[in-house]
Amino acid sequence: MRISTVCILLSCAAAVCCVPVPQPEEDNESFAENYLKAFFNLTEQRGPSSRRGINPLTKKLSEMQRFFGLRITGSLDNETIEMMKKPRCGFPDGPISRFSTFGRNLKWEKNSLTYRIENYTPDMVRTEVDDSIYKALQVWAKVTPLTFKQIHSGTADIMISFGRRSHGDYYPFDGSGGTLAHAFAPSSGIGGDAHFDEDETFTLHSSRGFVLFLVAAHEFGHSLGLSHSDDPGALMYPTYSYRNPDTFVLPRDDVNGIQSLYGPNPSKDPVVGPTPPTTPDACDSTMTLDAVATLRGEMLFFKDSFFWRSYPQSNTPQQTLINNFWPSAPNKIDAAYESRRSDKIFLFKDSKVWAYSGYTPVPGYPRDIKTFGFPRRVRKIDAALYDDESGKTLFFVGSEYYSYNEGTKSMDRDFRGRVERKRVDQKFSGLLKATAAFQYRGFTYVYNGPYMFEYSLRSSRLYRVLRNSYFLRCTNF
Repeated sequence: MRISTVCILLSCAAAVCCVPVPQPEEDNESFAENYLKAFFNLTEQRGPSSRRGINPLTKKLSEMQRFFGLRITGSLDNETIEMMKKPRCGFPDGPISRFSTFGRNLKWEKNSLTYRIENYTPDMVRTEVDDSIYKALQVWAKVTPLTFKQIHSGTADIMISFGRRSHGDYYPFDGSGGTLAHAFAPSSGIGGDAHFDEDETFTLHSSRGFVLFLVAAHEFGHSLGLSHSDDPGALMYPTYSYRNPDTFVLPRDDVNGIQSLYGPNPSKDPVVGPTPPTTPDACDSTMTLDAVATLRGEMLFFKDSFFWRSYPQSNTPQQTLINNFWPSAPNKIDAAYESRRSDKIFLFKDSKVWAYSGYTPVPGYPRDIKTFGFPRRVRKIDAALYDDESGKTLFFVGSEYYSYNEGTKSMDRDFRGRVERKRVDQKFSGLLKATAAFQYRGFTYVYNGPYMFEYSLRSSRLYRVLRNSYFLRCTNF
């Protein structure tokens, strides 16, 4: 009975179910074409558009690039292919917006819902699956009037199962990688059900597999009536992002989305409990960045649990979670710098430092920052700056800075043999302290709040005072 209703569901909510992610083994062009058919409704166009020579593939590529905050080129570049091959939900994307719903009032008309786990993945013990599913549903229950009760027989509102390839709903999975799961919007029959690809490795906590709690919480958003969001910090963003399930708080964009359908939880005081995190906005002129660094030709701008990747050849920065690139890194940092001498990037949080060669963790890290030779009183770094010419790194701590020789792995010392510290304003006129710093094309840029000071490090001359937006461009249009 449940499978026989799929065609009816598709006729009233065509965007609800989805085809599998194309296999990465295909050549890039056919891979991209299948991806755009699956997630951006690419169809072969005939008529006026095709007669004018408008390539539907180019149009859909631009739409996909805009959704994910990529450079909008309309062409199949490496950055676009990389995004297409990320593990994700098997659900179409768009329109371009923050939270979105399915429209036509696709929501449950009752607040008390049931769920049933039909079978279990062998990747986890049974109690771990039960716990992950329960917690994933509670993510939504905490901010709405919805309640969820587990049943062990019969038909529930939300039927949950694990399956491989063709698994009974006419939307086969694609094997390891690609699609992780899919779910159906609220409706009778198969509506609300969530299916997980058994060819994936699901885990309770580990970043080495896919955390079932995170995948399930995303899919249950669909089960309750939410579509995808283009907010990279949202749970309903299409691609999988690792986050610590023990500290997870539903982001503000998702709270706004689900409450637009069901309203807030009447028994919860919105002032009590953790504040839903908001994704930083590059267009916020008052924003103070946590850190700025370079990495193999890119500029990285860190704020909260996110960073923007900016390319010299593009004015469109790409925003993503820190843990998407460095799962072992802290989800918020104090300072960062790239040492071109060692081809490593260092991330600082409190008294610890993490090191990566590109995106690969360097063995032996994290370490205590005292391994750099700081005096005992230094417990955290405010900013760090690697100077190409001298091969030294400047560490900013309050109103002072220290100079570290990357070649000898030692701090500069004064005439008494003590670790030397200098006042920031001795080297950087007009500046009392730094919140972030980096070097680009021979100039040194030191941030203080929303302002950036441009210096020549050799002459200590101040050239300009600029806003953050000089490099981190606002892309609202």
